[in-house]
Amino acid sequence: MHAPPYGPSTRQINTQIVLTLTTIAFLLRLFRLSNPSQVVFDEVHFGGFSTKYINGSFFMDVHPPLGKLMFAATGLMSGSYNASFSFAKIGNDYLESHVPYITMRLLPSSMGALLVPISYVTCRNLGLSNVAGVLVAGMLLLENGLLTQSRLILLDSGLLFFTGLTVMFWSRFLAVQDDFFSLDWWGSLFLAGVSLGLTCSVKWVGLFLIANHTKRVPSLQKFWTHFIARALCLIFVHFWALPNKGGGSGFMSPEFQMTLKGNGIKDTYVDVGYGSVITMRHHATSGGYLHSHAFAYPGGSKQQQVTCYPFNDKNSEFLIEKPNSQAHDLKAFEPIKDGDIIRLKHVPTNRRLHSHDVRAPVTDNKYHNEVSAYGTNNTTDVNDHWRVQIVGAKKNAHVRAIQHQIKLIHVNRKCALFSKKVKLPEWGFGQQEVTCATNGNRPESNWRIETNENRFLPANSKKVNYIKPGFWSKFVELHQKMWQINNGLTKSHPYESRPPDWPFLQRGINFWTIKEKSGVGRQVYLLGNPLIWWTASLSVFTCVVVLVVGMLLVKRNILSFDTDPFFARIWNACQLLTSGWFFHYFPFFLMHRQLFLHHYFPALYFSLLSIGVVFELATCRLSRRWKLLVAGGILGVCFLVFLDFSPLSYGFMMHKHHCERLKWRSDWDWTCVNSPEEEHELLPHPAEKLHHEDDHKLENFVTKFDVVKSLAEAVKAVVAQGSVNGSSQAATVSPKQ
Repeated sequence: MHAPPYGPSTRQINTQIVLTLTTIAFLLRLFRLSNPSQVVFDEVHFGGFSTKYINGSFFMDVHPPLGKLMFAATGLMSGSYNASFSFAKIGNDYLESHVPYITMRLLPSSMGALLVPISYVTCRNLGLSNVAGVLVAGMLLLENGLLTQSRLILLDSGLLFFTGLTVMFWSRFLAVQDDFFSLDWWGSLFLAGVSLGLTCSVKWVGLFLIANHTKRVPSLQKFWTHFIARALCLIFVHFWALPNKGGGSGFMSPEFQMTLKGNGIKDTYVDVGYGSVITMRHHATSGGYLHSHAFAYPGGSKQQQVTCYPFNDKNSEFLIEKPNSQAHDLKAFEPIKDGDIIRLKHVPTNRRLHSHDVRAPVTDNKYHNEVSAYGTNNTTDVNDHWRVQIVGAKKNAHVRAIQHQIKLIHVNRKCALFSKKVKLPEWGFGQQEVTCATNGNRPESNWRIETNENRFLPANSKKVNYIKPGFWSKFVELHQKMWQINNGLTKSHPYESRPPDWPFLQRGINFWTIKEKSGVGRQVYLLGNPLIWWTASLSVFTCVVVLVVGMLLVKRNILSFDTDPFFARIWNACQLLTSGWFFHYFPFFLMHRQLFLHHYFPALYFSLLSIGVVFELATCRLSRRWKLLVAGGILGVCFLVFLDFSPLSYGFMMHKHHCERLKWRSDWDWTCVNSPEEEHELLPHPAEKLHHEDDHKLENFVTKFDVVKSLAEAVKAVVAQGSVNGSSQAATVSPKQ
């Protein structure tokens, strides 16, 4: 692939087109950005993360930190951020809480708008004509799904923006790859690496881009250099910005939590003996502490529940007793050794840790017995007896708090105290199930004594605590947890969809719905422009056919890359874009977690770019004027469809007939129940009262434009300018435009 030889007139036309596309894109993305003035869909999460960053409260999320840090910085720079607003649920009002939500939405909207000219430049780098580039950029501009997603505090705009930058710089590098070590060669390669690092720092799916560029090893090494450098720097900033204990602390190991302020983990006595009051933390999961409370199982033995609870409180305290005597019979400190038999009495209820031949309440199989709290202060039986086994310690070694992992083996049943990530139902308050498992060699049977108090230990006895990990250990643990949590998102969602549905736009997502006091409803529903979406899907499949047929023709010496530069450009563009679509689409077939339509957006971007390739191929024998007419006709129809679906994108009212008419497919399931029956019932939505000066200025600036008129005039100007300069451009760029 060779760089298109841009002359002065070509650069001027490209600049004019880029400026026009950018202006129109900003108008459409920023139009009525204040609507809705409530929390929408996943703004619950990403807005909430901004608050946690600003407050310094540690949290856990499955995505890398860059996008969330950018939102937090935007909110902080507004100067009026309400750090007490938690974005707790969809529908919470921004205006009442003085949240600068429009300023925060400006960030994804701006990145969504800039993706439009980026797509045009990418098409030009691929050797496509400016008509094909305008067609692609125009269709991206009028794609309702991308518009909807870019107007909200969500990560996908940042992901697509940096993905677009990476592809743009990479395509430029491919265009100048034969001009070794030139400024353009180094610059495009360096910027492609930077952009790739930023893409992966927003969402992990950015890693799919690496698979798209593995054919040139030196380039890949550059990519990895930038990626690793940015990952390390961003995680450092992430740790620096979140120094305090927060809602996500419980996901991390106690060693990790030790690095957070307010972690609540105090030094404890190292020597554990009979008469010690202890709390035990489960080692293999984030379930927390061995716990009991004065509520019984509804089935099974109907004895007192024993669970894992993420917080250390009084209900997690257990007293260590000898098998046949009580703690008050002790006269001096007696250490617990490996192999000793003990009883654990729950301090608040005086019931002892117990197991028997009764199936566990949730994990109901023969390998898991129920664990309960049984008896009274003076009554007990042999099913309360547990043998202590220190993991990896020598025989008769003394049990040490924190430093040792231990197993508790039931003396009668020969099973081990066990827990895994299984939640009890509502009657168990959603806490983690504890069982007695016959296969006791698994890590889920390991526990650590975290707090230890004994009346026989002198005050100056040795104390211990967890060892704080270094940066690299925290880095590895954080990403392991992110991966585990991401794979654990397997619960069903009413608006989830699967990869086979995405190219055909079978399912959208209901982002937000409201019923006004007048009874009229409005909603934001994520759905693509069906005409553009299906055209993009058809185009990428057409590119696959072009590659297969082209390869056969080259094998038969009917076509040649050396003698037909137009074929070479089309082939290279098809190869890049289909591989990009493939690597951003097919990996989702391997995932069993919740998936939604917006997961397809990076693949959609590549399929949109492929429209330009197919258009170039289909119109290669047409004159420039006919190309303009065909492209203008396509964009005109796309614009009409865009307008028809725009109430769902912008959250505007529409009458019931309009709402029902939009359901081109039976599985598009937005509601039309609260839509007004007649058009004359549609009242202008009252301007919302804004509480921020910058938001007020933005709203006045955007709403005074007639977007439809601006779009029509801008497109007309571009076409007229292209007609005037068309002949010189065609001679400069490609003989077959």
